[in-house]
Amino acid sequence: MANIIVTGSSRGIGFELAKLFADDGHQVLALSRNEKPIADLGHGNIHYFPFDLSKKEDLERLETFLNEKWSQVDVLINNAGRLLNKPFLETSSEEFKEVYDVNVFGVAEVTRLVLPKMKKDGHVVTISSMGGVQGSMKFPGLSAYSSSKGAVITMTELWAEEFKETGPSFNVLALGAVQTEMLEEAFPGYQAPTTALEMATYIKEFSLTGHKIYNGKLLQVSNSTP
Repeated sequence: MANIIVTGSSRGIGFELAKLFADDGHQVLALSRNEKPIADLGHGNIHYFPFDLSKKEDLERLETFLNEKWSQVDVLINNAGRLLNKPFLETSSEEFKEVYDVNVFGVAEVTRLVLPKMKKDGHVVTISSMGGVQGSMKFPGLSAYSSSKGAVITMTELWAEEFKETGPSFNVLALGAVQTEMLEEAFPGYQAPTTALEMATYIKEFSLTGHKIYNGKLLQVSNSTP
């Protein structure tokens, strides 16, 4: 059984991932600002504490947990994300930075902390968006969000190159529309063709096996977004 970290686990895809892994017997560290939904599960295989990946003290708390509890991490899923849907000219520099603090800098810091605990056959999976893929359909109001999701695609390619001799493997999934609370916030009333559980089921299997075939790759996981 594997030791697996999932960020952004209080709702949507991250919440479903934590349950799926734990139900299969894996040990899961489920990290999110709101730990209550995970705590309410009362699952013996799930560890948790409130965690904001943009806060230094929370990153230090993660480092302490890893040093004291886990000697090895097999899978890291960078799933946490911050959404801002606002016209560019109305977006302040602080708001833009807040999105990057979570979606880019936070992902980098969590990955930096976890990598020393990962072996060559480990797998870092970062969740991006079709909006971050060059040439894909873009939507007004998502300048900060979609550009941040483009940044983690490039970071993944760079990490795979930098660690290709020692591992672990790094891949990034650009998701299309999935019926989550975040999607409802971005596009109220829109009904996506894929549920959070369906997407989580795919990501779960990919995180456990995809690194045997892929490294440094962007996979577009979408049946809706051009």
